[in-house]
Amino acid sequence: MCWLSVQGYIVLNRPWAFVQWLRKADIPEDYILMAEPDHIFIRPLPNLATEEMPAAFKFFYIVPTENEKVLRKFFPNEKGPIANIDPIGNSPVIIKKSQLEKIAPTWSDVSIKMKDDPETDKAFGWVLEMYGYATASALHGIRHMLVKDFMLQPPWDTDLGNKYIIHYTYGCDYNMQGKLTYGKIGEWRFDKRSFTTGAPPKNLTLPPPGVPETVVTLVKMVNEATASIPGWKGGE
Repeated sequence: MCWLSVQGYIVLNRPWAFVQWLRKADIPEDYILMAEPDHIFIRPLPNLATEEMPAAFKFFYIVPTENEKVLRKFFPNEKGPIANIDPIGNSPVIIKKSQLEKIAPTWSDVSIKMKDDPETDKAFGWVLEMYGYATASALHGIRHMLVKDFMLQPPWDTDLGNKYIIHYTYGCDYNMQGKLTYGKIGEWRFDKRSFTTGAPPKNLTLPPPGVPETVVTLVKMVNEATASIPGWKGGE
């Protein structure tokens, strides 16, 4: 049985997958975009990175300065202030291939060490691997440019603005008057966790009037995708 399966945290496969891919694949591109299956692109994404700095999205729940006690186990004092660890995960990130080749093995090692440490595992939970990437980057002295417009996350972000990606990680629950009922299953809802055992059906019902444009756009784009994929069958 796989060690990662025994640990119950399959996301630890992610950094190891990047290590293997970078070692074995022929990658002609100089820059790599790390994204996820629950990212929907709403406008063309330019290369937001520079030669010196990768581009990343700032997550409000990744706060290295509030977790210095556990992070110092992996980021020693001689590496500088704990604020050198960016408030990010590995996704979305645009990064030079040469930088990712340096970070990936350290990212894998640090994430596993964090998981093996009970205090750190308890402190970080499901965002542990995100802290692993941020810490590994800082260990190599690589800082990220934080790009606010990189991504939005409904239902908390309500306007599309100039964002590039919709991240549908949170459940979207509303009553029929268009009022958010987060934490309580709404009369209308879209939550990816509703489809853990099978694909969503075609023609999801659109939100009621008053629901923010970010949620409406998300559902419309899911419907557009399922209508355009040949042989799509919900539930499979």
